[in-house]
Amino acid sequence: MQEYSADKINDKFDRKFLVFLGRYWAVIFLVVETIIFSFLARGFLTLRGIQIVFFFGTAIFLLGTAETFVIITGGIDLSVGFVMGFASIVSAKIIVALTNSGLTPALSIIFGIILTLMIGLIPGYINGILVARWKVPPFIATFSMLAITHGVSELLIQGVPAKNLPYLANDIGNGYFIYIVPGKVISFFNKPERIRGETLLEIIPNVVVFTFILILIFAFILKRTKFGQHTYAIGGNVDAALRAGINVKRHLTLIYVISSFFASSAGVIYMLKYVTGKADAGAGFLLDSIVAVVIGGASLYGGKGTVGGTILGCLILAVLETGLRIKGMSTFDKYIAVGVILIFAVLIDQFFPELIHKGD
Repeated sequence: MQEYSADKINDKFDRKFLVFLGRYWAVIFLVVETIIFSFLARGFLTLRGIQIVFFFGTAIFLLGTAETFVIITGGIDLSVGFVMGFASIVSAKIIVALTNSGLTPALSIIFGIILTLMIGLIPGYINGILVARWKVPPFIATFSMLAITHGVSELLIQGVPAKNLPYLANDIGNGYFIYIVPGKVISFFNKPERIRGETLLEIIPNVVVFTFILILIFAFILKRTKFGQHTYAIGGNVDAALRAGINVKRHLTLIYVISSFFASSAGVIYMLKYVTGKADAGAGFLLDSIVAVVIGGASLYGGKGTVGGTILGCLILAVLETGLRIKGMSTFDKYIAVGVILIFAVLIDQFFPELIHKGD
């Protein structure tokens, strides 16, 4: 009798342990890879190293959030990477044109960004119309938009990256939110002059601040508003959503517009960081953005997912990318390592639910 009770206790412990792993494996994975890189990559676990993770991760954070909204509805947006590239070129071209027309650099950048974000809504609106009203499969609709935005971008630059932006763009894109000269100065956004030999602490890159302001706003919308509830409802069961009175066509169109808005924002931030625009600026982030959403607990069948989970997935990929870069691995080694670890992570996410519910 005592032996039977001990077996039951062990079974209960094993089940709780599996449930814990199933729910928190991504957090564990992030902690483990951070510890590993802190030993292998010199300077990784420092203020500068951590800021590099977020600085270079802005694109995946934004594109991952874009995919979160679409994937929750049961769709997918393959165009985000090249919409990002398109926006980087359009913003650079507009800003240069406005500056050359005599407008101040500050106003040129402000108007250029606003106009780019407005233009950047067009690909998403077309995707939404194709998917929601004309019933074109999301894969086909967004893949077509990928090709269109890529082609238009190449036509705009004619093989030469957009350039000659005002230096203020570089100051914004590579500046920091807080500057501290210990014991003397604390400055926001404005880099203070310092005497030679003084320490200057640069804290939180500007582009990271802009990125997370956007993400937090839309995370609130998804979690706390009726719009977010309708998004989950559509992904869970479209027919039930229609019976509940949700305007599914309009809502899906808005979802793809939101996705395009985030992709365009990523393009603008790319332009500010690198002071140029490139057609393929976001081409390498498409797979990462989708995988980040899945790692974060979303279902490709729709109805499930959170922005917070996606950010966790994005952090896993950003830490991995940055750690390998600091370690000095070659491009090919990096691609192999990223591919293997991503496959491993996705497989864990797919198989743990079966382990957790086994025997129910």
